[in-house]
Amino acid sequence: MIQRFMQIYDNFFEKLRRADFVALLLIRLYLIPVIYTGAHSKVVGFSTTVEWFGASIADGGLNLPFPTLLAFLATSTEVVGLICIALGLFTRLLSIPLMFMMSAASLLVHLPNGWLVLASKSMESSQRLSGFMTWLAQNFPERFNYVTELGDPVMLNNGIEFAATYFIMFLALFFYGGGRYVSADYWLKKKFSGKNGNML
Repeated sequence: MIQRFMQIYDNFFEKLRRADFVALLLIRLYLIPVIYTGAHSKVVGFSTTVEWFGASIADGGLNLPFPTLLAFLATSTEVVGLICIALGLFTRLLSIPLMFMMSAASLLVHLPNGWLVLASKSMESSQRLSGFMTWLAQNFPERFNYVTELGDPVMLNNGIEFAATYFIMFLALFFYGGGRYVSADYWLKKKFSGKNGNML
């Protein structure tokens, strides 16, 4: 009985493997606006990025050596990565520098703030915001209604939560590629090696 159940179970999920490319496609589609936001801000504000990379920690910077070179490498990685992840081209290869960037962002920018991106209600910053919102509601109800009309205000904690999540998604692309049917990698491999599956 158990053996029969396991056989049915295995057969069911084996058939589902035909659609496993959907998960990889969705990961790529999810990451496109994430990479675009970073790439766009660095391209249009390149000088600001250089200043931030080179400024001292006391001045809110990262205090990195060779800030112009590192800013150029970061910008280039995100621009090329955006194009390749969108096309599913050299997906595994481009995942490596993008994972490195996520690791660097986590360690240099987000790690000092802990895990959470948004401050929890128990954090001092959230309690201060809550106190301010209570004061606003009591003294300026019209302004309170205006501020909360589209949602409740939250306090940014800027932890590593999102950067770690993106790293894991790039890691999945590194191991599994861009997916069948909807990636340039798949069609390149099919054309030049005559095999199905992921590559690059």
